[in-house]
Amino acid sequence: MTEASAEPGHEPEPLVRYETHGSVALITLNRPAARNAVNASLAAAFEAAIDRLDAAPDVWAAVLAAAPTPGRPVFCAGADLKAVNAGETRGIHTTRGGFAGFVFRERAKPIVAAVDGLATAGGCEIVLACDIVVATHRSSFAMAEVERNLVANAGGLFRLPRVVGPSVAMEMMLTGEPLPASRAYELGLVSRLVEPGELLGTALAIATRIAGNGPLSVQASRRIMAAAFGDDDETLKRLGYEASRQMFTTADTAEGVRAFVEKREPRWLGR
Repeated sequence: MTEASAEPGHEPEPLVRYETHGSVALITLNRPAARNAVNASLAAAFEAAIDRLDAAPDVWAAVLAAAPTPGRPVFCAGADLKAVNAGETRGIHTTRGGFAGFVFRERAKPIVAAVDGLATAGGCEIVLACDIVVATHRSSFAMAEVERNLVANAGGLFRLPRVVGPSVAMEMMLTGEPLPASRAYELGLVSRLVEPGELLGTALAIATRIAGNGPLSVQASRRIMAAAFGDDDETLKRLGYEASRQMFTTADTAEGVRAFVEKREPRWLGR
């Protein structure tokens, strides 16, 4: 889960850092020398970080960031092709999470991606697996697998056209050329565009605002909105009614109503 790159007598830097800011987790991809590319060790560490997020009883949302890279800023360069070339492909995809231990992971808590620089190939697919995207003006998004005669298999082929539309997605997929952050913002892939120095604070503020709401309501709303891309309207209406009825049986709904009446902030329990 770590790389032995530290000086003697020092603990090596974790490949994925996990820290908490109140009720928000900050998860940081941390292979800057390799442009935060995913090898088997990083995938295992990423999966472990999501396990930790899921298990945390008082953490309700997360921000996914990446360590600053030398030279050109890169959020994540996708799969580590040097490892792939050396035959080290096992473990880059995990049983539960797919690529990077993340892109197909079943989870309930929302994650805000904080993107600075290029998110390409699997790195772009990691972004697409998040729920909200904040990006700097100097960022870009690319699906460059065709440049190496590879096929995107981490969700990009079906998630990207849902977000940016079929024609733009097809151009990105078949040319490999990056989509600038400004255009990604216009198309709805990016929620907010900021300067580099504002990125983390903005993403944490969004996640903190989310975490201040009823966690069961947030999770149910997230789940049904995700289903909107594949389920028919009748199914979605049924899911909405069922979720609404279920909310009225929870302690958190009683607490939310009581807090409103008493003019105070609610104290969520997640049940």
